[in-house]
Amino acid sequence: MTGRDASGGPDRGPTLPEELLLLALDPERGKPLCESSYLRYALAGAALAELEWAGRVGEGRGGRITVHNPLPLGDPVLDGALAALPDPTKGGQGDGGKARRWVRSAGRGVDELCRQRLEERGAIRRESRRALGLFRYERLTAGPVDLAGPAHARFKSALATGFADPCDRTFAALVAAVRLDRRLALGRDRRSVHRELKRLGREEWIARAVRSAVIEDESVGSGGAG
Repeated sequence: MTGRDASGGPDRGPTLPEELLLLALDPERGKPLCESSYLRYALAGAALAELEWAGRVGEGRGGRITVHNPLPLGDPVLDGALAALPDPTKGGQGDGGKARRWVRSAGRGVDELCRQRLEERGAIRRESRRALGLFRYERLTAGPVDLAGPAHARFKSALATGFADPCDRTFAALVAAVRLDRRLALGRDRRSVHRELKRLGREEWIARAVRSAVIEDESVGSGGAG
């Protein structure tokens, strides 16, 4: 799943955050199916999950990130996310801060890295547009290399197996954390699938951090805070 191994080996394909971005894209509108800011939190969470699998970070006390190893992996998306965490060899003492705060602060950067990488892979084209002739925004259209199809196929395969693989469970938990599952094809028994995804979202520590960031935004938007 990761782009390169720690020894700088060959590209193995899209990372989890790249796959998540492809899964979330509406090919007709060129925009995410869910709230853009929430998706950015999920992309940061997906990068954090990959870093955990690679032994670079782990779950600390109180929802904090512990940095075990600051050495880069050789993948631009993951190394960019890793660089956004405090380096324990430079006084950081391994404390990467609260995961909820980190996905909020790192989300925009990880999103941009994913877009750059997918454009390099030929999976998307980035088109600059202006709404009402004033406000600039970006559309993401399909490129010549189909990586969105495999991303959707992987999610469907994981769904069919009940998310038995730990990586698939994290994938599903992040999808649920930003309510992207409400916009995806989940088969006939959507209600039970939603329940299962919600359960996974509660169990996965990174997904909980993403969900907390989403809830914080929703609270501010409804006048509950800030």
